[in-house]
Amino acid sequence: MSDKPFDAHSSAMEELLEVIEALLGPDGCPWDKEQTPESMCDYLAEESFELIEAIRAKDTQEAQEELGDVLFILLFMGVLFEKDGKFSLGDALKSSAAKMIRRHPHVFSDKQFDNQQALLDNWEATKKVENKETGKKGVFDSLPKGLPPLLKAYRINSKAARNGFTWDSTEGVQEQLTEEWNEWQDALQQGDSEASEKEFGDYLFTLVELGRRHGIKANSALDYTNQKFLRRFAAMESLARKQGTDLDSMNLEQMNELWDQVKHNN
Repeated sequence: MSDKPFDAHSSAMEELLEVIEALLGPDGCPWDKEQTPESMCDYLAEESFELIEAIRAKDTQEAQEELGDVLFILLFMGVLFEKDGKFSLGDALKSSAAKMIRRHPHVFSDKQFDNQQALLDNWEATKKVENKETGKKGVFDSLPKGLPPLLKAYRINSKAARNGFTWDSTEGVQEQLTEEWNEWQDALQQGDSEASEKEFGDYLFTLVELGRRHGIKANSALDYTNQKFLRRFAAMESLARKQGTDLDSMNLEQMNELWDQVKHNN
């Protein structure tokens, strides 16, 4: 085995780059040659979601394919930047390596941390220095604006906690959650739809933080529940067909009976 773990994959990477060069070359694909890093962003997001779905489904074969697709788009975008004279793939890779070395002094130097919290504090301090050098002075300036709201809520709570702005205890979060619930119920009772939406948002935001303190990422937890519901509903539809009927012809009580039958197996 090679001393460098990625040496064995360098030929595959070179092959993929050669494919990209051919696609963008004089005899390449007209569609590919019209693309820009901006036009590829939606494809990157789509392929990334497909990769995440495969990983969470524990579909190894699909994960392999989707990982390759994501890497292709990233390399494709990198080549486009390089051809436009912005930066090279080597620049991007070296920048990332340097960043990881800075943020892991306990691995790449003799610095030691007493516990994981001290390690995370150092990570946050290092990021602050980096952000100031790039003009990002605020704690949340580096937070991507396009993050899905549930994932963004988790990152906001996490970053706030790393900077000491959070509840003193989990009990305090639970008390806040109860308070937010009551405020939402009050808004509902008053029939104020705008206030109801805002209070519901406050409740969700606090619930995300409570989950984070228990090691739960709200985005992945909700995705798991979504998939579970879809599996069970599909099983209900299948069971109804086996019984010679369909869900459209059933009332809620009948559908609940089917749900109870399938939930133990799905």
